[in-house]
Amino acid sequence: MARVVESRALSKNLSEDERDILNRKDLDPTAVVFEAVPPVVASTGDLNGVHDDHDVVEKKSNGEREIVLGRNMHTACLDITEPEANDDLTGDKEAYMAAVLARYRQTLIERTRHHLGYPYNLDFDYGALSQLQHFSINNLGDPFIESNYGVHSRQFEVGVLDWFARLWELEKHQYWGYITNCGTEGNLHGILVGREVFPDGILYASKESHYSVFKAARMYRMECIKVETLVSGEIDCADFRVNLLNNKDRAAIINVNIGTTVKGAVDDLDLVIQTLEECGFSHDRFYIHCDGALFGLMIPFVKLAPKVTFKKPIGSVSVSGHKFVGCPMPCGVQIMRIEHIHALSRNVEYLASRDATIMGSRNGHAPIFLWYTLNRKGYRGFQKEVQKCLRNAYYLKDRLRDAGISAMLNELSSTVVFERPADEEFVRRWQLACQGNIAHVVVMPNVTVEKLNTFLDELVRVRSVSFQDGKCQPPCVASEIGTSNCACPLHN
Repeated sequence: MARVVESRALSKNLSEDERDILNRKDLDPTAVVFEAVPPVVASTGDLNGVHDDHDVVEKKSNGEREIVLGRNMHTACLDITEPEANDDLTGDKEAYMAAVLARYRQTLIERTRHHLGYPYNLDFDYGALSQLQHFSINNLGDPFIESNYGVHSRQFEVGVLDWFARLWELEKHQYWGYITNCGTEGNLHGILVGREVFPDGILYASKESHYSVFKAARMYRMECIKVETLVSGEIDCADFRVNLLNNKDRAAIINVNIGTTVKGAVDDLDLVIQTLEECGFSHDRFYIHCDGALFGLMIPFVKLAPKVTFKKPIGSVSVSGHKFVGCPMPCGVQIMRIEHIHALSRNVEYLASRDATIMGSRNGHAPIFLWYTLNRKGYRGFQKEVQKCLRNAYYLKDRLRDAGISAMLNELSSTVVFERPADEEFVRRWQLACQGNIAHVVVMPNVTVEKLNTFLDELVRVRSVSFQDGKCQPPCVASEIGTSNCACPLHN
């Protein structure tokens, strides 16, 4: 009787439609939709306003180079098709997918052979870890607090974090960190912590900072000042000083580049700190995040390079795991002072942990891959790889200059900047990263002298074709890389 009364009381709070559903006698929650496959949406012939039959390669009316868009992937996408009723018997579907994957593997081999423009170390072997691919490993929550989800790799993650904290001279009890999904997430986290520490602070970043820094400013609705750079690509501390003095009443949140995206320039951390102090900013009025996506792991092993260390008044450092380390999936490492994380973290009962990361679920396989390669190589192994990269970078720069091609190499970098090839197919073939009239090659541990020679021989050949009739001249890149590095007819 009590249950009937309770049911009647409950039904009074329901809408008429909800009561109708509860009273239905034919409702079967186990029933399935008769036709589960949705109909194909009719094509309009236009994919989001982008035509699918050609690449967009144009120049603006003012003569500037337009962004070159790649092929629209709808023209090459692999459709997902419904299995036939007898597929379990024929095996046709499995055979089809196996053939697709085999062709894709050959594509990866070929594209890896001609990969020079982006900072990924493709020299790795993680065959020993294939035994773990059958597990869904998730490190959701704070890496230092075990959650109720038991299939995790926190023991590997904290081991990796300890390794990096030692590299950057921070004691175990003084740091907090986590393994991110990429270098961008490290920047988003570092800048967010800076914003939480100084809610009214201004974000300062050189105009050659990674795009994720300015994305963070937009996401967090922060005032952001783009600071001018020197021709090398590093931050111009004279312009930084002017901007600081114009905003002395507000705290400063600074992104310091340990290797810029295009030129591989390393901002002078000591000079940045000195400029802050000379402008009247005490250490409790600024927060420095160091974006060390690539060179954050290389700089410690470069002789006479300025040190990136928490013995200096910095707040956080991030580095990518899929770049110099050579992890097969995008990931990164974020290390910061433990006192700053309290401004961001919150308890989450559902996790039985604390939420202090950008993402919720985090790839639990990445820490194992990082742990594995750090154990195999160690500090000495990375030191040898850094020396090899710098040596090969100088070799490439010298060969380019000998061939009469404008080229620049920053002293602490393995990123060789040179005049942008006129042949766009060549740019695509070698997967070069370009900006304006310059391109670059990032010399990584997997890049051999033989590979550089192949690239150079092909570059010289296509370049001679581009300028053979004398109507076209090599571009002047003095404004981008300096007159001493420019080999155009004016500066040669």
